[in-house]
Amino acid sequence: MSAYKSDFLQTLANRGFIQQISEPEALDALAAKGPITAYIGFDCTAASLHVGSLLPIMMLYWMQQTGHRPIALMGGGTTRVGDPSGKDESRRILTDETIAANLAGIRTVFTKFLKFGDGPTDALMANNADWLNTLNYIDFLRDVGRHFSVNRMLSFDSVKLRLERQQELSFLEFNYMILQAYDFVELHKRNGCVLQMGGSDQWGNIVNGIDLGRRMMNAQLFALTSPLITTSSGAKMGKTAAGAVWLDATLVSPYEYWQYWRNTEDGDVARFLKLFTVLPLGEIERLAALKGQDINEAKKVLATEATALVHGRAAADNAAETARRTFEQGETSLTLPSVDVPRKDVAAGLGVLNAFVTAGLAASNGEVRRAIANNAVAVNDARITSDKHTIGEADITPDGVIKLSLGKKQHVLLRPR
Repeated sequence: MSAYKSDFLQTLANRGFIQQISEPEALDALAAKGPITAYIGFDCTAASLHVGSLLPIMMLYWMQQTGHRPIALMGGGTTRVGDPSGKDESRRILTDETIAANLAGIRTVFTKFLKFGDGPTDALMANNADWLNTLNYIDFLRDVGRHFSVNRMLSFDSVKLRLERQQELSFLEFNYMILQAYDFVELHKRNGCVLQMGGSDQWGNIVNGIDLGRRMMNAQLFALTSPLITTSSGAKMGKTAAGAVWLDATLVSPYEYWQYWRNTEDGDVARFLKLFTVLPLGEIERLAALKGQDINEAKKVLATEATALVHGRAAADNAAETARRTFEQGETSLTLPSVDVPRKDVAAGLGVLNAFVTAGLAASNGEVRRAIANNAVAVNDARITSDKHTIGEADITPDGVIKLSLGKKQHVLLRPR
């Protein structure tokens, strides 16, 4: 592991955030000398961020904790275009009203991780619509576009992969890397920003910004990328059968969020404790050393600490207690996630396949059938063996709910109304 002079880079290295740095010695020396400003961009394509955005958010968090100034750049302008990186198809074009609503939802996430204000290390929230939406096209081509070689742009993976697969890449998206490079230049001009961070798939785009800053302003700018996180089994972070794991409590409840982290694969526990909690490294080493059944204790700590960061300590402790009562004492805890269903549907007999899809425990009937074949489906803790099973009035407990379980860890209450 590299030894850095600056707390900033040493902390990121120790916790596993660094994939690649441009000119690491120069950046380290600058960060050791005093506060530097860095940014990460977030596009506004949804009303909330999901678990996939946690890694860059944590990088901004540790940057501020080690005495530097982070900028969360909202892509109010670039969201109108769409980043082709890692995509097989063009992004849906959003209206300005939708982008504004999404941006407002996303802002709330950052206040849980960063301290905003006017101090030298207080975080800033910027919006690239402030400079991109008012650009004059001819001036932009003359002042910025002339610094870009189409030959070089065609060599970047984000473009090359789309072309190799013979998938359409619109001129609109082709411009994205120029706009992202220009963001870096604007943030340097406006805020003295010298570093852009992002996932390793953004390396080419960030290097473009470094090059543009040197050509337009003779500025020395830097890039730092993090590894793209997959689970030990190769799955993408932040996806479940029921969909994305959002950071908004109205989309994914604190209990469901806690359960997502509790279900971490054994081989990922130590790495995820470093990346997605703020526990000291010594405590993480102790938890990582647990073996066999004891690893479950480390998973519970991971789940509670990760949930506390996003939803607060009280919600995290409540989720942990709900899980303990449900799994260790066999209770039907009324604080489990719940879904309302029409009482008349239950009275008429609700098919088990439909019930589990409605509850969000599975994405399709076929998925429920496979779970039944694997003895992983239960209603009120009674194992279901037939995909023709129906749920009726007799299944409503004295608490007025029906408990659906997928495996040992995923539970949802149906509430007939």
